[in-house]
Amino acid sequence: MSKRPPPDPVAVLRGHRHSVMDVSFHPSKALLFTGSADGELRIWDTIQHRTVSSAWAHSRANGVLAVAASPWLGESKIISQGRDGTVKCWDIGDGGLSRDPLLVLNTSAYHFCKFSLVKKPKTSLKEAEGHSNKCVEQDAEDTRNVQCTDDSEGSVGDSGLLQDGDHAESATYVAVAGEQPTEVEIWDLNTGDKIIQLPQGSPDESASVSTKERGMCMAVQLFCPPESQGFLHVLAGYEDGSTLLWDIRNAKIPLTSVQFHSEPVLSLCVASSCDGGISGGADDKILMYNINHSTGSLTMRKEIILERPGISGTSIRPDGKIAATAGWDHRVRVYNYRKGSPLAILKYHGATCNAVSYSPDSELMASASEDATVALWKLYPPHKSL
Repeated sequence: MSKRPPPDPVAVLRGHRHSVMDVSFHPSKALLFTGSADGELRIWDTIQHRTVSSAWAHSRANGVLAVAASPWLGESKIISQGRDGTVKCWDIGDGGLSRDPLLVLNTSAYHFCKFSLVKKPKTSLKEAEGHSNKCVEQDAEDTRNVQCTDDSEGSVGDSGLLQDGDHAESATYVAVAGEQPTEVEIWDLNTGDKIIQLPQGSPDESASVSTKERGMCMAVQLFCPPESQGFLHVLAGYEDGSTLLWDIRNAKIPLTSVQFHSEPVLSLCVASSCDGGISGGADDKILMYNINHSTGSLTMRKEIILERPGISGTSIRPDGKIAATAGWDHRVRVYNYRKGSPLAILKYHGATCNAVSYSPDSELMASASEDATVALWKLYPPHKSL
């Protein structure tokens, strides 16, 4: 690895008063969303490096655990999660946060697992362009009733259970650790309803034994691989260090289970191609793995041993070239995702790094820390070869 000193951030965003728990870029605009442990949600301008809007999205006692935006939500919506048992959808159409949320999901989940929106292959993004402009609110009195004026109804029927195909973007889902913390739940952001839980409970509860023994679900990623005919998959990391891959068409039994970590899995990220991912946990390992959808298997391709344990967050750049991790040791580590080789260790933050995220164009990286700051980085330009 190069002996050159690590680069400094191109900007540091200050304004939060408490630990910044999560960070997410807008899918197309120069905006960044952050949430802090005192319940504040902020929107930042990533060009002028200033706060655009802020609001108390969740109670000060419980704070914001996670925040995310997605092209599948459209241009004007973001999602936040608090440790108050709720997930909220907010309107940002007027440049600031709406006074009240458009939708509140009362998940009754009070633990530390961050929610996940659907991740799809990059090829699907072209189909989403312009789609968000077709979304209209059918009933001003019921802000939950958001439909899309395309051919699909986005309904969840027996034949199309959680199918999120090329023409079903109106079916917008979120995965959370369940009210029973050993389970994963998937909720519909259009209707506000819980759709399914993993494992799917049976009268004698025998189907749930496999995850109860694994402890709490600590990390989850919802994604839609191109080989799945539009049916959603879930990657879930558990307290005992195991990772399970689910196809929601068989909600009782996971496709596979692996034990890559020896301590709780704290973060999972699936690549934009949906054929692999990265995970970090409370142990001293970072794992990169392949997802084979034809065999329903997870295979390790790189294990990185750390000097100091603890990875709070992971992210893979949209172009699939770079991955980054947020560490308990205050450091952001950057890797060549394809080779698994280390590229840089960034030492700006003065406390635990909670999250790291990349902009959709792969130009910017943001890191969020317990030191109440957010750092913006420009590393390894996407148009250059590594």
